[in-house]
Amino acid sequence: MSKSKKGDTPSAVIEWLAVRKTYRMGDQDVHALDGVDLCIERGEYRAVMGPSGSGKSTLLNLLGCLDRPTEGVCKLHGMDVAAQSDDQLSEMRLRHLGFVFQSFNLIAQLTVRENIELPLFYLGWEAARSAERAAELAELVGLADRLEHRPRELSGGQQQRTAVARALAADPHILLADEPTGNLDSATSGQIMDLLDGLNEQGRTIILVTHEEDIAAHARSRMHMRDGRVERIEEA
Repeated sequence: MSKSKKGDTPSAVIEWLAVRKTYRMGDQDVHALDGVDLCIERGEYRAVMGPSGSGKSTLLNLLGCLDRPTEGVCKLHGMDVAAQSDDQLSEMRLRHLGFVFQSFNLIAQLTVRENIELPLFYLGWEAARSAERAAELAELVGLADRLEHRPRELSGGQQQRTAVARALAADPHILLADEPTGNLDSATSGQIMDLLDGLNEQGRTIILVTHEEDIAAHARSRMHMRDGRVERIEEA
């Protein structure tokens, strides 16, 4: 099993201090995150675990710049997420973050190549350069012969490989994976995890949300959450 390696000069890419996220539900305040401190170094490989309602999804939304904290400081590459405009947050997501979801989230009408190219379209890449990048990534994930296929013509594993390639399109430093093997059989899950392990060995920072112990075992550390708090962190 691959394990990530710390670089010679590790640096924090994510820094949180006393982060709270509160939602108003009727006449009650629900503390989805309740004072979370977090430090993720460049090249780290961390699994996030916990029961339903523990705060995993809220944590991932804040890590992905999809939401802002109610209180506390969330920094991505030194930039305070709460201080950014919606356009600035969108730019941060495009340039710094790649997302891999349980349900793949591919666009059915687009080919593998076009799905991979999607982030590059929003970044304004020229068509030829974008197509070249898509072909390079399709080869990396083992889909060089599927570039012109659409999602319905692919297996679940091939769809998730396409999603991983799309997440890498803009060469982000950080990959956020939300139950990336949840819709896959065990053999295909192993292939996807081998792919993520390899990306981490190349220096990508990976934060993986999962409820499966065997999937979490791929990470270098496991962060257990409960009731919106970090309960403990285990080093592999």
